[in-house]
Amino acid sequence: MASLNKVILIGHLTADPELKQTPTGVSVTSFSIGVTRRFQRQGEQSQSDFINIVAWRSTAEFIAKYFRKGNAICICGSLQSRSYTAQDGTKRYVTEVVADEASFVERKSDSAPKADDYQAPAFSAGTNDAAKFEEVAGDEDLPF
Repeated sequence: MASLNKVILIGHLTADPELKQTPTGVSVTSFSIGVTRRFQRQGEQSQSDFINIVAWRSTAEFIAKYFRKGNAICICGSLQSRSYTAQDGTKRYVTEVVADEASFVERKSDSAPKADDYQAPAFSAGTNDAAKFEEVAGDEDLPF
């Protein structure tokens, strides 16, 4: 039988993500995002759900480097449930999203860039580039 476990969320971080390392040196970060519900009852304020996310390796490093509390983020991953025994001896159950991908949702603010921020190179077509193209008169000359 086929199965599918895919989660796509867009929300805002509730706190700064903190990058940690496992004893074997694998990067991990756990955080939560607030996701506003699509529908609301008339006369009531919109409600949000707070979803726990865990990211590993390069995805964790990317999130910890570029996202802060309040930033919008898009997370693609899968839903996972697990249980553990707390220090007080009680059994705890956790459901969280394991992030496979994270991406920006909003444009970067106009604040001053940090030294480690990536700046995409600017591109402009120069006048010398126009001579490299051949104008095609009609569709009959196209190779497809």
